[in-house]
Amino acid sequence: MVEGWHGWVGTFTGVALITVAALPLAALAVWALARRRSATGATPAWAWRTSLADVGIVYGTVPWVWMIMLPGGRAGAVPGRVSLVPLQDLLTMSTGQVVGNLLVFAALGFLAPLRFAVLASVPRILALAAGCSVLVETVQYVLRLDRVSSVDDVLLNTAGAGLAALASRRWWCATGRPV
Repeated sequence: MVEGWHGWVGTFTGVALITVAALPLAALAVWALARRRSATGATPAWAWRTSLADVGIVYGTVPWVWMIMLPGGRAGAVPGRVSLVPLQDLLTMSTGQVVGNLLVFAALGFLAPLRFAVLASVPRILALAAGCSVLVETVQYVLRLDRVSSVDDVLLNTAGAGLAALASRRWWCATGRPV
């Protein structure tokens, strides 16, 4: 059972439960945004598509970033650690860690090309995801969260976004804003 504030916001289980509990709020946000955009003259299809993409990017990315920013048991007491040798940490990661890293920016990779025409290319999504991932790893290091800032995490986060972008590619053509 999750108890206290730390149990809700400071553990993987708590973050997962909050994410599930927030799903109705995310759906309400999509509805409200779509309604507002339709009221300002946008076509209903464009309003719903962009509203779903906007909320989906946030809803699908923030919980994962929140989880990877949770401090370890010795946060602040130990110096930041860095692993810059590609594929070294990958050999010691559990399946859960690999899948989790692939999912961190997957929503961004899937939905950003649908929302922003300028991002409708795999290289651009890979660059965006790599930049975001490097930023997260740098913040983990600077804040001394008792986590290893690893190039393998960057590679997996980026690969997850790229694979998700490829999965949504068939819908990229309709990214223009019809009014």
